Amino acid sequence: MLWPKAVSDVLKTGPDREIVRSYPYRSACPSSVWGELIAGARRDLLFAGYTNYFLWLEQPNLVETLRRKAAAGCRVRFLLGDPDGAVTHQREAVEDVALTVSTRIRITLEQLRRLAPVEGLEARFSTPEDAMNHVGLSVFRFDDNALVTPHLARLVGHDSPLLHLRGTGEGGMWSRFTDHAEELWERGTPAL
Repeated sequence: MLWPKAVSDVLKTGPDREIVRSYPYRSACPSSVWGELIAGARRDLLFAGYTNYFLWLEQPNLVETLRRKAAAGCRVRFLLGDPDGAVTHQREAVEDVALTVSTRIRITLEQLRRLAPVEGLEARFSTPEDAMNHVGLSVFRFDDNALVTPHLARLVGHDSPLLHLRGTGEGGMWSRFTDHAEELWERGTPAL
């Protein structure tokens, strides 16, 4: 009776085995983790943060990295909030910071225009109906890994927690979050 409990206390055996690591703040996740996940992706990169702004600051030469990824056959996608949307303006009032949500989205759009036209690169805005679901959850997919930030009510993304998940099959946390991001993606409208 004691031995199985000791083993189960040390080894992940259930759905929690998908949790690679958790961080109390997105900003506590080292930029090297992001870089390694981007570099390691071969099939699919999905950046489904509402602004994705911080990526351009934290990842050196990201434009060229993404260009190489796309040229090698990796699908590169960005799902953004609409910089002119009602939810974006509501979020700006909530955050009340100098670098507004719409400005952060426009910076990402400017960076993506540097990439365009690149085969395999796509960018979409979440629909007005989905914007409230999108602004509250960021999902970043790197093949079978994901970094997920459930945004806390009045905090900007870097102050919200982050989970590093690795998919192990259907029905776990990884697939629940990535399926949600895919659903938002499918309904999205072209951004570029």
